[in-house]
Amino acid sequence: MTRVERAKKGEITDEVKQVALKEGLSAEEITRDIAEGRTVILRNNTHEIEPVAVGRGLKTKINANIGTSKDRISLDEELKKLDLLVELGADAVMDLSTGGPVRDIRKLMLRKSPIPVGTVPIYEAALKAAEEYGSIVRMTADDLFDVIEEHGREGVDFITVHAGLTLKAIEHLKEQGRVLDVVSRGGAFLVEWMIYNERENPLYEQYDRVLEIAHRYDMTLSLGDGLRPGCLADATDRAQIQELVTLGELHQRALEAGVQSMIEGPGHVPLNQVELNIRIQKEICRGAPFYVLGPLVTDVAMGYDHIAAAIGGAIAAASGADFLCYVTPAEHIRLPSLDDVREGVIASKIAAHAADIAKGIKGAWQRDLEMARYRKARDWEGQIRMSFDPEKVRRYRESVPPAETDVCSMCGEFCAIKTVERALKKK
Repeated sequence: MTRVERAKKGEITDEVKQVALKEGLSAEEITRDIAEGRTVILRNNTHEIEPVAVGRGLKTKINANIGTSKDRISLDEELKKLDLLVELGADAVMDLSTGGPVRDIRKLMLRKSPIPVGTVPIYEAALKAAEEYGSIVRMTADDLFDVIEEHGREGVDFITVHAGLTLKAIEHLKEQGRVLDVVSRGGAFLVEWMIYNERENPLYEQYDRVLEIAHRYDMTLSLGDGLRPGCLADATDRAQIQELVTLGELHQRALEAGVQSMIEGPGHVPLNQVELNIRIQKEICRGAPFYVLGPLVTDVAMGYDHIAAAIGGAIAAASGADFLCYVTPAEHIRLPSLDDVREGVIASKIAAHAADIAKGIKGAWQRDLEMARYRKARDWEGQIRMSFDPEKVRRYRESVPPAETDVCSMCGEFCAIKTVERALKKK
């Protein structure tokens, strides 16, 4: 039986108990939310890792994307990125490789990763079709499902499937006219395939086949938003909402089939529409876990898109989003470096933590209280430990050392905390 099937029977598994302990919630509550499709546990039944839960009332989780491209293929570098993002506290990783030996890279990632691994099978299917047939549009439905099966069998914990992208949705896209038509890579592959073949998306048309594979491996479906807005001008438009309605229906079908699923969301969204997007998704998709890319609240932050995404991510998570996909400073520019991964993970962690405080997640504020106490005591080792990037804090402090070791070099002898402490002691 799958997790959903066990949860529907009221069975509280050891895995759920483990998650409940980490989250500070009751196992009964988490079991009920899994049964109702409001929470998922990211773990393939063949992949031996600690379970990570995403959903209602839980700590906001973050995902980090890594992977090769044809312009840069270095397995060693990608493994270093994996080690770094795990060290910094990412909850999951997605392998988005499109260059080099992608299957070997995925298998290596699965072997080395202590956290859930996600993939986008359409990438590999498209690459194989281009190599074997000379064109992506010659890919067959069987080619795509063979790759999905392979990912499940090898232990992938969650997969993105753009099953809500339909011929009808493409017609709406043509009619309304967008500034940026489709920015999802997987969505673009499918749009091209559907238009050239004049056929429905096989992931939608044969969705039961997707469910059969996911059920076999208890693999979570991340229902991808192929029509997510790629700029502010396209946010919350008809194409996006039409696809979201379809994704809500597919989520319910997955739940009925005993399969876990979550919904992927935008993208680029103006600040004043972020909360609205979360409310719409939660209503249409009956509280399904929401996995958002950012969202980025401006289109012009190139080189600093991790900041634009952290702003949107904090508001999104505080409004009810459950899973944040990080964005690095290299977004829209290049394949991210190790430094880019570091900046992206930390920015996303800050957004998730700020949102958890706002949502009242149990224990979220404790870290901040400890930091405040360490600051009052001018305990620098304690402050460094509480920070999201201890290495950077230590490096900054050492770069301009203070004359007095218990203060910082900005205020020095005029440290407000020290001054007031001295004054209060005289009373």
